[in-house]
Amino acid sequence: MKLNKIIIPFANVVIFAFSAAAHAQEVIKIAHVGPLSGPSAHMGKDNENGARMALDELNAQGFIIAGKTVKFVLMGEDDGSDPKQATAVATKLVDAKVAAVIGHLNSGTSIPTAKIYADAGIVQISPSATNPKYTRQGFKTAFRVVANDAQLGAVLGSYAVLTLKTRNIAVIDDRTAYGQGLAQEFVKAAQAAGGIIVAQQFTNDKAADFNAILTSIKSKKPDMVFFGGMDAVAGPMLRQMKQLALNVKFMGGDGMCTGSLPHLAGDGLVDDQVVCAEAGGVEEAGKKGIDNFRAAYKKKFGIAVVYNAAYAYDATMIVATAMQKANSADPAKYLPELAKISYQGVTGTIAFDDRGDIKNGSLTLYTYKKGVRTELTVVQ
Repeated sequence: MKLNKIIIPFANVVIFAFSAAAHAQEVIKIAHVGPLSGPSAHMGKDNENGARMALDELNAQGFIIAGKTVKFVLMGEDDGSDPKQATAVATKLVDAKVAAVIGHLNSGTSIPTAKIYADAGIVQISPSATNPKYTRQGFKTAFRVVANDAQLGAVLGSYAVLTLKTRNIAVIDDRTAYGQGLAQEFVKAAQAAGGIIVAQQFTNDKAADFNAILTSIKSKKPDMVFFGGMDAVAGPMLRQMKQLALNVKFMGGDGMCTGSLPHLAGDGLVDDQVVCAEAGGVEEAGKKGIDNFRAAYKKKFGIAVVYNAAYAYDATMIVATAMQKANSADPAKYLPELAKISYQGVTGTIAFDDRGDIKNGSLTLYTYKKGVRTELTVVQ
């Protein structure tokens, strides 16, 4: 009996001590969603790494919300760039009561999941979805930290005609929400600048054989081929353009404007042939910050940045900052702080308009020289 009396109070002390510690360090679940399988898996993992890097840094510094140290936990989910899989993942994350979602990577997965998150009151910030429809559905929980396709397509279309002096342009898109939307915006801007669209073709985001499309296009004698799609398709397309001696400029958006394109295109990537734009970019004054991020990323993960890791990093950081300002990780409480935030990130100043689009979103134009992506200019 005496032994029991000693054990029970001791057990109570342990329980109370554990409860106090658990209360002092609240666990906050942040999700990242993107393709971790399929042809765009390297891009999805890159974005996930950016989010993970941010949370690791916040945990290491002992991040405080409402006077208490919190611990962030990343839930990394795979949507396979597939809208159906993406909505299933979104439902899972709602059930898990995550505090925020960084993602999705693709427009085709971000658009349908936005309603699921909005209905649950969960904040969603995409580091890479660029189709304008994503933030035009009227959901107050949807944000993005990159410029949209209307901006991207407009810049590329005018640049193709006015700066590169191309006139006859063939257009191919992969029929995804991203690829088709970008191509449409490009066509509008190119035609407005005086360009002529001599052919419009489409493929899909898993295709590998483009000979029929490219042969048809070659007969139209274009000065340029514009492609709306991702690097996994753009690379083989460049190889086949070379095989068919279709030696013209090749232009596209941020989906193909990656560090992986040289490997995917092989000897099909000719110096100065490709011109592409990335949704985002920093002026000269901000280059040291982004360079430091890239160096830290490579040190942590052993690989170079592939795509939009810095934007996923900043998206995660602004969620944490909004929580801190609101003294709460409850989306209903920190959402107003997020909507009015002005945050100096590694990608530049982040603030949102009434739709959730980034204000004054910048774009960076690149080409490739000797297999290395080379910056041309930053525009807004």
